[in-house]
Amino acid sequence: MKKYIICAVAITLAACSAKKYTADNQQNSNAASDVAFWLTKGDRSALLEKQNTVLNFGELKNSNPTITVDESQKFQSIDGFGYTLTGGSAGLINGMNAAAQDSLLQNLFSNKKDGIGVSYIRVSIGASDMSADTFTYNDLPAGQTDAEQTKFSISKDMGALIPVLKKIVAIQPKIKILGSPWSAPIWMKTNNSFKGGSLKPEYYQSYAKYFVKYIEAMKAQGITIDAVTIQNEPLHPGNVPSMYMEAKDQAVFIKTALGPLFKSSGIKTKIILYDHNADRPDYPVTILNDAEAKPYVDGSAFHLYAGKISALSTVHDAHPDKNLYFTEQWVGGPGKFDEDLKWHVSTLIIGATRNWSRNVLEWNLAADPSYGPHTVGGCVTCLGAITVSNAVKRNVAYYIIGHASKFVSPGSVRIASNISGELQNVAFKTPEGKTVLIVANGNPGEQVFNILSKGKIVTASLAGGAVGTFVW
Repeated sequence: MKKYIICAVAITLAACSAKKYTADNQQNSNAASDVAFWLTKGDRSALLEKQNTVLNFGELKNSNPTITVDESQKFQSIDGFGYTLTGGSAGLINGMNAAAQDSLLQNLFSNKKDGIGVSYIRVSIGASDMSADTFTYNDLPAGQTDAEQTKFSISKDMGALIPVLKKIVAIQPKIKILGSPWSAPIWMKTNNSFKGGSLKPEYYQSYAKYFVKYIEAMKAQGITIDAVTIQNEPLHPGNVPSMYMEAKDQAVFIKTALGPLFKSSGIKTKIILYDHNADRPDYPVTILNDAEAKPYVDGSAFHLYAGKISALSTVHDAHPDKNLYFTEQWVGGPGKFDEDLKWHVSTLIIGATRNWSRNVLEWNLAADPSYGPHTVGGCVTCLGAITVSNAVKRNVAYYIIGHASKFVSPGSVRIASNISGELQNVAFKTPEGKTVLIVANGNPGEQVFNILSKGKIVTASLAGGAVGTFVW
């Protein structure tokens, strides 16, 4: 027998509807449910927690907002969701005791019951600003050069990054790995410094060899680099490390050096452009408009420290035959869990994929309680997805990515769904035949809503600011 709730006149009709929804759908937590539902709330009372709510499709008609999922309309394939495994992140993880390290890596990268199935990671080619110190793979004494890259070595990554990567690959053999340089070796640069400066044109061929040697050296360690970007944040020369590279120069480097050498060397690693903010879609479009550079290019990558996520669609519309990627967004520590959860899921997990991105990567996977390690001049308030100290603390980016990576496996395809009111959402069809709908409630209060699929309706509810992943 259903429970009926009599609402006082002072209580709004919406509140009454929400209470009746809860009573009707949670009265039998052991009943079979058509839809599995995982929830994270802004107040942390639920953290990627599977709900006992019974959600069954039927013929119900009501006036609730409705999200219609249409799997007949298909868009881009998905490569995965994850983080940047910075040098600092790798050092912290590698420093954990063996049992704790194994437990953490299984939780992050396994597709098993308790894992969140991270399927895409980014690593720095040489140091990033979240490394303990600056370095490249061919650092030389002042005045020396090595155009043939005979002194190239990844030895500085053998202590932590590569051992951790090997363990990740063992857990998730098909994981996609993107490599991004923060700087070329400083003897190749106009200012002989890790900060700023540009790549000298006379070293374009040498720098192309640097990329090839990197890919081959990682392959020798059993690590496949799926793609590289040419330069992290090429329009931001103020970071440490960093290197300035205009679009016209990146185009010349690709068409005269990197692209031809990859081709002649049999390198299958993808070349991805830009890797910077969405306020400059003209940067990748300029390169893709170059008929000599474009054939070597797989697609373009974006961050969102400036601009709008819709810029990805601008690039897609200009060159629909090329792919889009979202490769970095930080959470500034200490952060506000509720606001960060809502913004990152709505804008990136949902917004980037609705604008053609094949992946979504949050920034650094791990940091210590002081937001380190980092270079002198690097990011001093980057909150890791996890904080590593005596114990592991999972922060907001862990749950942001987990709401997608755990359910949307590589090879999934985005399918159509409408935005209803403040219910931001995106839907996918997985290779296993499951439908996944990720919803972020942008309303300040609880919202009852419908999900319509194949002519059938199920009614669900999300607290204000909460995120839900629905799977059927």
